[in-house]
Amino acid sequence: MNKTGKFGPYSTTGHALALPGPGAQSGAELVRSRIALHVALGTARAGDRLPDVGVLAEQLGIGEMTVRRALEGMCQDGLLDRRRGRTGGTFVSADWATAAAAHHDPAAAASIAGFLLLLECGLVAHASGEFEAEHLKGLREVAEALDASAESESLLELETRFHLDLAEALGGRGMREVTADLIGRLCLLRPSPDPEAIRSQNLCHFDLLTHLEAGATDAAVRAVKQHR
Repeated sequence: MNKTGKFGPYSTTGHALALPGPGAQSGAELVRSRIALHVALGTARAGDRLPDVGVLAEQLGIGEMTVRRALEGMCQDGLLDRRRGRTGGTFVSADWATAAAAHHDPAAAASIAGFLLLLECGLVAHASGEFEAEHLKGLREVAEALDASAESESLLELETRFHLDLAEALGGRGMREVTADLIGRLCLLRPSPDPEAIRSQNLCHFDLLTHLEAGATDAAVRAVKQHR
């Protein structure tokens, strides 16, 4: 969530960063990945109505025609539902998970996941030694909430939030948005990890934070690699 709305801004700050990687997204791909990201975060759930086209266009910093075409494509793919009438609009499909599975692409997912790993390792190496416990308090709270959660559906939300918050803590708002690009794309390209895998990966979160506080760069980078 941010000051201009939960789906943005994703124009000037984030996309001005010309980073190497698996390729920049088109406007339509950005719409798809942002919606997928918010499904993973639990801020857009099955049956939820999406903002109107004009609102989405403003929040994402792209044209209304691009947004409209992207939403139409997602409806055709079964990811969204279009309803007419006074209570109509565009809604997250009740069959989101099934529809998303039809678009899984292991090779593309591996490429993007590899770049995300490289990005996080670089951020950790650059920032290691600059943080005290107080500076990482929010990240530790997310990891502790994940560790304590008894609800499987909240695990992916907390896992996703941890990596977005980590990118912002280590690299600022722009890096959070770059990470959001990558995670959103991964949400449509590969299955969600199972709950036990997420719980296991959370041990790496705790290790990473401990090593960041201690300024142990090599150990912090290893924790990122072990997580992946």
